[in-house]
Amino acid sequence: MKFITQKSKITTVIACLFLNTALLVAQHPAPAPKQTKSILITGLTIHVGNGTVIEYGILGFRDGKIDLVLNGSNVKFKEGALKYDTTINLNGAHAYPGFFAPNSTLGLSEIEAVRATNDFRDVSGYNPHIRALIAFNSDSKIIPTVRTNGVLFSEATPRGGVISGTSSLMALDGWNWEDAAVKKDEGVHVNFPKTIQTNGWWAEPQPATANKKYDEQLGELKKFFADAKAYAGEQGQEEKNLRFEAMRGIFDGTKNLYIHADDEKDIIAAVNFASQFQIKKMVLVGGAESWRVTKQLKQNNIAVMLNRVHSLPEREQDDIDLPYKLPYLLQKDSILFCLQNEGDMEAMGARNIPFQAGTARAYGLTNEQAVAALSYNAAKIIGVDKQMGTIEAGKDASFFISTGDALDMKTNCVILAFINGKKLMLTNLQQELYKKYQNKYQLK
Repeated sequence: MKFITQKSKITTVIACLFLNTALLVAQHPAPAPKQTKSILITGLTIHVGNGTVIEYGILGFRDGKIDLVLNGSNVKFKEGALKYDTTINLNGAHAYPGFFAPNSTLGLSEIEAVRATNDFRDVSGYNPHIRALIAFNSDSKIIPTVRTNGVLFSEATPRGGVISGTSSLMALDGWNWEDAAVKKDEGVHVNFPKTIQTNGWWAEPQPATANKKYDEQLGELKKFFADAKAYAGEQGQEEKNLRFEAMRGIFDGTKNLYIHADDEKDIIAAVNFASQFQIKKMVLVGGAESWRVTKQLKQNNIAVMLNRVHSLPEREQDDIDLPYKLPYLLQKDSILFCLQNEGDMEAMGARNIPFQAGTARAYGLTNEQAVAALSYNAAKIIGVDKQMGTIEAGKDASFFISTGDALDMKTNCVILAFINGKKLMLTNLQQELYKKYQNKYQLK
């Protein structure tokens, strides 16, 4: 089936040239200009993001919004019936909603070994008022390397302390943090006290020991929350407490409370903690042993930002492939979850999030469940699912197109990416270095 407009007819070959003009620009591409012409793309397999797949898909968007999503095999059009300025035929390509990098230091960290380039940690233990938003570096050289794998959004998240600070959802395109901000100050992050203290490091682990200060640490956290809740119950304070002001949204339900915990006992304690303070929107971050307590999570309507799939199990007696199976175990018990990449080299490693979903697919998830774990689920957890996270009419035109399977590192090849209808330049320093030395050594 062919689709033609009077204004423009572009074949697949010309479309690829149209996309790859980005390779001629500088190492860090300039932010994309606002969409001015409507675009229709045909011949797609559209992975909507909510579990639905549309074969022979037709996708149209204008003014930054999707306005047409159809199965072309079921519809007949007269020539010129679809009024779009540009038509692109990409037979066999796959369209996906923009992937998310939740709970990430992407844009906050450039070189982990160089302290001056890391801006995600502050002094003191209780910092709910510290905003990761204003530290976000839209000029990061890492960001272009992540976009070329379909990751278009990042939840900029602080680290350290008991209450690390407040995260914000950022688009990976913009002149500055103001341009990139999608949802400002959407959640406060708490590192819940651990009952068991791990020792050593992954290469030289030491026996775990009981945390002798657990009761003291939990008591301090409860006191802070009690004081913050009392403060939030009053209006018009003459003297503002910045820390408590940042906590207001936790108690009125306008912000998420992200509690970072992995151990089974700690997760149960965190759920009880949130219940005690009547927290309306708690999200578990990490959740290495969340599969053991899915009943409690489901009863309390708690979603999970799941630990890095490509990791080792928490306990020596666990199956070596348990982290690979965790997404399936949560999916099986109907727990809302998304994937994240916290850990060493997490900013640079954000580009591998799609392939972590590919591993989860190999260990039980269906393809569309794996796609949802990177898109729609993350959007629901963060609270932006009404505007993004799926390819549906009326939502932001934030999606990408790959000639292969986006979850397979061997076949993924992103040729088009849009954020709010703005066409991104898909180039980065790593690509340029690859081409440079490919030419030097005359490699094919």
